[in-house]
Amino acid sequence: MHGERPVYENEWVTVGLADISMPSGERFEHHTVVLPAAAMTVVLDDAGEHVLMAWRHRFVPDVWNWELPGGLLDVGETPAETAAREVEEETGYRPRSVEHLVTFEPMIGMVRNAHHVFLARGAERVGDAVEVNEGRFEWLALADVPELIAEGRIVNSGSLVGLLHVLALSGSTAPSRAQ
Repeated sequence: MHGERPVYENEWVTVGLADISMPSGERFEHHTVVLPAAAMTVVLDDAGEHVLMAWRHRFVPDVWNWELPGGLLDVGETPAETAAREVEEETGYRPRSVEHLVTFEPMIGMVRNAHHVFLARGAERVGDAVEVNEGRFEWLALADVPELIAEGRIVNSGSLVGLLHVLALSGSTAPSRAQ
């Protein structure tokens, strides 16, 4: 990359043009989008059999789906601190532990938007949720997650990456479906 200039900026998004060269030698401007980093957490109950998720609507794609608790990193906050804070603010539960699972870029071709995914093993109810627009949180059976994914009831990238990671670590597999 030879340089990049912003075209539009606010606190939520920066759209830019990057001057790049391809391996072939072709040089051109490419659009870039930068979004704030986010952290989300797969919160398992003490038995490791249920996951805490919110049923919520996302107006941009007009989708209802189950999502993990999470949000944007505050200035000066580590991804792990964000993960723990967001769980407590959105659900009223405090994670007993928070361990990093994976960091990924959901749209690596044009968007910079690191997603940090964590696993919390166990949670203690410490009060009511203070964020009121985050959906309806419920404990869902982890064993039901493959079916919820197959039915299109979990479609957001952070939740999919986190849940599939946890299922892979546990050795769970999706049920076979007739072709």
